[in-house]
Amino acid sequence: MDSTRVTEQPTSFERPQPGVDPADPRGAFLRSPAPAAGTGAALPAQGRSGGEPPAPGAVTPGGPAPDAADGPASEHSQPGAGPDAEPDAHRPRPTPDGIPVQPADGQGRVDRAPGGAERRTGQVTRPGRPTPMRRDGDRLRFVGAATRRIARGIDLDEIVMGLCRATVPTFSDAILVYLRDPLPVGDERPTGPLVLRLRRTDRIPPERDTEGGGFMPIAPPEQPSELDSVGEELCTVRPGSALAEVLRGVRPVFTDAPAARAALPELLGEEGAAAVPDGQRAVLAPLRGRRRVIGAALFLRRPERIPFEADDLLVAAQLATHSALGIDKAVLYGREAYIADELQRTMLPETLPRCTGVRLASRYLPAAETARVGGDWYDAIPLPGSRVALVVGDVMGHSMTSAAIMGQLRTTAQTLAGLDLPPQEVLHHLDEQAQRLGVDRMATCLYAVYDPVAHRITVANAGHPPPVLLHLGGRAEVLRVPAGAPIGVGGVDFEAVELEAPAGATLLLYTDGLVESRLRDVWTGIEQLREKLAATAQLTGPDHPPPLEALCDEVLDMLGPGDRDDDIALLAARFDGIAPSDVAYWFLEPEDAAPGRARRLARRQLSRWGMDELSDSVELLVSEVVTNAVRYASRPVTLRLLRTDVLRCEVGDDVPQLPRLRQARATDEGGRGLYLVNRLARRWGATRLSTGKVVWFELNHG
Repeated sequence: MDSTRVTEQPTSFERPQPGVDPADPRGAFLRSPAPAAGTGAALPAQGRSGGEPPAPGAVTPGGPAPDAADGPASEHSQPGAGPDAEPDAHRPRPTPDGIPVQPADGQGRVDRAPGGAERRTGQVTRPGRPTPMRRDGDRLRFVGAATRRIARGIDLDEIVMGLCRATVPTFSDAILVYLRDPLPVGDERPTGPLVLRLRRTDRIPPERDTEGGGFMPIAPPEQPSELDSVGEELCTVRPGSALAEVLRGVRPVFTDAPAARAALPELLGEEGAAAVPDGQRAVLAPLRGRRRVIGAALFLRRPERIPFEADDLLVAAQLATHSALGIDKAVLYGREAYIADELQRTMLPETLPRCTGVRLASRYLPAAETARVGGDWYDAIPLPGSRVALVVGDVMGHSMTSAAIMGQLRTTAQTLAGLDLPPQEVLHHLDEQAQRLGVDRMATCLYAVYDPVAHRITVANAGHPPPVLLHLGGRAEVLRVPAGAPIGVGGVDFEAVELEAPAGATLLLYTDGLVESRLRDVWTGIEQLREKLAATAQLTGPDHPPPLEALCDEVLDMLGPGDRDDDIALLAARFDGIAPSDVAYWFLEPEDAAPGRARRLARRQLSRWGMDELSDSVELLVSEVVTNAVRYASRPVTLRLLRTDVLRCEVGDDVPQLPRLRQARATDEGGRGLYLVNRLARRWGATRLSTGKVVWFELNHG
């Protein structure tokens, strides 16, 4: 077996060889021919620098100098070269970040030669001084581990924290990260002066990493360091200043350079700049994103620690580049997510309307961060005759497109509700609108109309989870509503069902994010929701329904940690209804005597209710509204009074044109009816029906 073994050494530790250019990028692969087998020749011994021969008795990188006892060296020993060597004994111990820790004693590895004699292999260095060869390898491993840690961050804080945690204490004892305030987004051109704000700082505490790591062994400071006082909260970069020039240069620089030394007081303040150690123990690295400089990072080492080297500027450049690009992308991602969230939230109702005979409460929860914005929505729309439309829907998908489609469908539903169309007709028109928006624009929707006078509810469904009705006694039931096809399928009919809506009952409309997740299917979630509602109702007793807001909170508490894969929209309606004794209803023929008859009927009914103090105002307003109705109507005019927390009067006719409020001139004989209604009534309005219109007004009563 050949006893001669040739190993490769980095070119920075080899003497120049004849015929080989030291600057050749192929490096150590250009070597002199290996010595012939059996010659016992060894590679030339190397000195510490400049190829000087080692002193007598010094240990060379290839092994100890031969002496009379050992005889001439027969091979060039390297860690792991001997047949009996321990395979991993020479490898540095890795840190949690993957950065190897160098031996603290500076000794090479011990091999046992045949015959039991010991010999040391590898380079011998002073304690705490890793070899340049190992330090260069550590730099590569550090940069790889640090960039991976930075890349794991999604938002701005995670990226900056990743930079700090990867740097301290492996590369520096302290780091200060400054970012522009405010940070520009994408191609947005900043306005105003360049202001840097200290975003985060990290320093090695005394109890941290006492065994050392990274390139140099780290000893804890014995007393508080001056680095603890370094850093200012805000810094305004003046055009043409030394700091502006350093930032414009983009490349990291040592702070002992004249330009950087002049820039430190501007960045850190006079006291902070004075605390920066002398020598190459601080590196100022500008952070440049895709378009412009977005900040700066200052790496600091304590005076008792070995200073930075020239190769450390390359490490700082890599850290700054990866961090700046990550921050740039995080800002873009954050702006997109913010726009999507705001888009959806602005398309949801800010407040729910106050409707006669029903109380409302709602909740909306966005999806988890990984899913982002969706297309869930809810709505409550007042209708003529004191009715209210309850709507909940869910556009398929999670994107800004889904939120935009949701807004269009919600606007369409509001317009259709204003036409007082039946629920099945509303879904039919929504289906046509979804098809006009494009291919695969699908959504589920449930549309219900509650009539507090009739105590009935009419429901139509388009592929949405069925509603749950909680009765006053505590019984919860899932309403049997035809499922129907989702909106956007096209060519399908929708069916509406009319159900009882007893006073004191609560109707719960929701999206599938509440009852469906990766951990459970839809029907399992619906059953859990029904049980949750029944259990909550038991707490308040059979005669008192649970408070509406508290009920919504209890429903959301059923969500588990894995149940936030989708948006959640929740709409709860408590049916109070209007008792028959609080409703008065008449038909009036469209004739000249109708206004006088309306005044008498209203006065008589107010007297029965004990509201005589409102008679004068009600007679005047009823007379004006009925006069306008009978002037153009061809069928009987309806008059209805409702007594709730307010007194509401409704006048309906078969003319679809809505009245307009205008300012009458002094010479006009008419045109003052609606002006009086507007001045005396608490609220008033006009709504178009499929059979005409309704004009209504409300008055407060004691």
